[in-house]
Amino acid sequence: MKVKLGIAIVIVLGALGVLGGIKLLQIQTLMAAGKSFTQPPETVSSAVVREEKWQGTLSAIGSVTAAQGVTVTTEIAGLIREITFESGAVVAKGDLLIRLDTSSEEAQLRAIKAQVELARINFDRTKTLRDENMVPQADLDTADATMKQNQANADAIQAVIEKKTIRAPFAGRLGIRQVNLGQYLDAGKPVVSLQSLTPIYADFSLPQQELARLKTGLRVRLAIDAFPDRQFEGELTAINPDLDSSTRSVGLRASFENADGSLRPGMYARVEVLLPEESNVLVIPLTSVLNDPYGESVYVIESNSTVPGATPNLTVRRQIIRTGRARGDFVAVEAGLKVGEKIASSGVFKLRPGMAVSENNEITPKSSTTPRPADS
Repeated sequence: MKVKLGIAIVIVLGALGVLGGIKLLQIQTLMAAGKSFTQPPETVSSAVVREEKWQGTLSAIGSVTAAQGVTVTTEIAGLIREITFESGAVVAKGDLLIRLDTSSEEAQLRAIKAQVELARINFDRTKTLRDENMVPQADLDTADATMKQNQANADAIQAVIEKKTIRAPFAGRLGIRQVNLGQYLDAGKPVVSLQSLTPIYADFSLPQQELARLKTGLRVRLAIDAFPDRQFEGELTAINPDLDSSTRSVGLRASFENADGSLRPGMYARVEVLLPEESNVLVIPLTSVLNDPYGESVYVIESNSTVPGATPNLTVRRQIIRTGRARGDFVAVEAGLKVGEKIASSGVFKLRPGMAVSENNEITPKSSTTPRPADS
């Protein structure tokens, strides 16, 4: 019995030894494979740092404002008897918009005009008598004062009638009508918006350090989201003489013809002041720039092959840079790169310093200084 038990123990131990040896051999094989494994290179697109001549620009965010714009109201309350405009209509200066009820004022005006005529006749008669020295000067003075007083009363009533006749103060385009025929209109209640759209202004501001480079007459380019495929050309027409004490910025105004009325008051606008000078800048695609808490950087593609005639192995090196102004899909580099260096322009978020890469520029969209988004 003891012999049989010993034989069984030997067999079990032998089996465990064999299994342990097999497992150890597998682990050693995996470790050797891991040491010999090299990660395949990441595929990226590339761009070459190049030098271009860019016109100097100053960029800002602004707002479109009308050359003249008001909400038409009335000074005097009254009942609306006539409305002569439609919402959105174009009107000329002086065109009648609404007329309030003036029946009582017109009746008073007719009565006072009769008094004015009578006072004028009395004045002429008294003046004739005074010329003949038949009445004292005091009678002539009284007749003159009575005539002028009656005329002033007539003028006051006429002014009330004119205030109840609302006309366009300038030429422009009307907004949506906010009153109805027969409505009692309180003093100061809005009637309709009136905006002059030709020309039109864009108001914006720039930091005080740019003041020395600014002067009226400079060309200004404007872009708005409503018309992404258009750029509006205008002129810098006004520079505020004082600066904003809280932001230390100078207020500016550019004027645009706006013949087709595309620009409307209140629009958000991106404004560029075009400076007369041009300068040489180093240009790279915006997609190649990484932004993190430590600053801006790019991945420079380098060849590390030392064997003549062999296919070069490409790796990347992270380079800190300082960027300047942007134009379309490109950005100017002020420090950190040299002309001719090759950088990764897409896929940069998956890269690490020293990582092997391969180039593929076939499917990368072309960058442009004036990109035009495709219709969705």
